[in-house]
Amino acid sequence: MKHLPLTAQWAVLLFCSLSLGFTLQYFHFPAALLMGPMLVGVVMALCGATIDIPPRIFVGCQAVLGCMIALTLSPTILHVLISDWLLVLIVLALTLLASGLSGWLLVRFSSLPGPTGAWGASPGGASAMVAMAGEFGADVRLVAFMQYLRVLFVAAAAALVAHISMGEQGVAAAGVIWFPALDYRFAATLAIAVAGAWLGRKLHIPAGALLIPMLAGAALHITGTLTMQVPEWLLALAYAFIGWTVGLRFTPAIVMLALKTLPQMVASIVGLILLCGFMAWVLTLVLPVDLLTAYLATSPGGLDTVAIIAAGSHADIGFVMAMQSLRLFSILLIGPAMARFISRHAVPPMT
Repeated sequence: MKHLPLTAQWAVLLFCSLSLGFTLQYFHFPAALLMGPMLVGVVMALCGATIDIPPRIFVGCQAVLGCMIALTLSPTILHVLISDWLLVLIVLALTLLASGLSGWLLVRFSSLPGPTGAWGASPGGASAMVAMAGEFGADVRLVAFMQYLRVLFVAAAAALVAHISMGEQGVAAAGVIWFPALDYRFAATLAIAVAGAWLGRKLHIPAGALLIPMLAGAALHITGTLTMQVPEWLLALAYAFIGWTVGLRFTPAIVMLALKTLPQMVASIVGLILLCGFMAWVLTLVLPVDLLTAYLATSPGGLDTVAIIAAGSHADIGFVMAMQSLRLFSILLIGPAMARFISRHAVPPMT
């Protein structure tokens, strides 16, 4: 694959992504236009493809996703979070404790250095965790691999749960209006996306390219000032580029570097997903949310991919994004302290 010209690699990537993505969508698989490109990207990266998605494009796609999420947010979600604030905080704390336990066990029973295992297991935004990890002595390459491996597992598991939950109620691709008539709202949406992405990077806010357009757009939408216009073709492009960004990170060099501790990494990821799944089930017993919404709200990481899956299903995306955003902010605050604790106390047993 690496011997092919870049134009040929792009052609293969586009053709295979479109084929798999629309095939999954035909069978009503949630987030099909994310999962298809992501899986194709993984295969091509492992085959030696040299394609790279520029960071600016990824940031722009996050901003578009933030605008889409803004259209789904409403004041009712604040009522749920405020009225059940204690339960929300308990679920949040348990999720953070579960990730800390996962990181501690990973460092304890593998050859990974403490900071690397701790940051690799943190359930925050993957790009934010990778950016912060290098400042605390972690191997950024392994942290990136662990974070995006978890994103891949979480996205696949969440999409499968959504598919099972939706059953035959999936939205058929034929019902999608791909090219609606555009007006001034589309221009305003692009302006908000560009400004939000720029401000997020300028202020060094983790996942700011997604969060700032999401909050700004939600404020405009809720107050009736502006209802943003995000056409399906633009969303499809954003989904594809986000999927490619994740998938193409699984290069042979990184996989070989992580191969020694890959079983422990997979075990920690699966264990964390199961723990969060159990908490989601408990959440449905005490809050008026369905299992799919609770599962996506507690899924460990992948803020943008979880949002895409929630948007493609019948989940309450407002509640999902509120819980995911709260966890992201929390892990950014306590992440460094958690990493230091694991590094000092998760000493592997003497051999």
